[in-house]
Amino acid sequence: MDEQHLRQARSFDAVAVEYERARPSYPPEAARWLVEAGPGLRVIDLAAGTGKLTRVLAGLGYDVTAVEPLAGMREQLEAAVPGIPVLEGTAEAIPVADASADAVLVGQAFHWFDAPAALDEIGRVLRPGGVLGLLWNLRDDSVDWMQPLNQLLRRPGDVVSMSRDLAREEAEGHSLFSGIERREFPNPLPYTPELLVTWARSTSRIAVLPDADREQVVADILELTRTHPDLRGRETFELPLVTVCVRARRA
Repeated sequence: MDEQHLRQARSFDAVAVEYERARPSYPPEAARWLVEAGPGLRVIDLAAGTGKLTRVLAGLGYDVTAVEPLAGMREQLEAAVPGIPVLEGTAEAIPVADASADAVLVGQAFHWFDAPAALDEIGRVLRPGGVLGLLWNLRDDSVDWMQPLNQLLRRPGDVVSMSRDLAREEAEGHSLFSGIERREFPNPLPYTPELLVTWARSTSRIAVLPDADREQVVADILELTRTHPDLRGRETFELPLVTVCVRARRA
């Protein structure tokens, strides 16, 4: 991981409150599809952040342990999902025993990992037949107003049209994983202009900008909500998200 990538990965600690307030959750049916392919209900939510996926898994009745490296994120998680075990750890060093999990799920974070080392470690903690499940909430860039928003966010890659081979190459090339499958689940959510700005602030590329540049992005996003024909005059609007899921089984 180069220095810029590392800086962006660590930036989430400073925006944990914004992340918790504005980041979207995941459809229960997406989490269920991932876990149901495994041998049981013991699930690790890896790189759990503020617990957006953790609370979905807990709501489905799974035995969940959250693992998160950043203290600010863990603080938000523990407040949002009390009673769930929360461990300090990384994808490359998961603090649980060998073959102790039926599924390891990763929401919105696999691209931050050292993929070969993380897959080795995930393979260690999974039981034979266990499931690696990866989820991303991506913007549906077939919706007209996503194009100018993507330009403002400086991250046009976080969109459905560019996700067809998401994480497939890394998992397919690893000896411990096979049977790779992919599904998409619609996940549109109501947002306000202010919540959209908060969400933008929680993204890594905006979080690491100099203050003046970051505030300019915020102003430009608010201007977009005031002027785009699909958004103008609306107190709330639908953020068109799709949850893209990839699952693979441990040999």
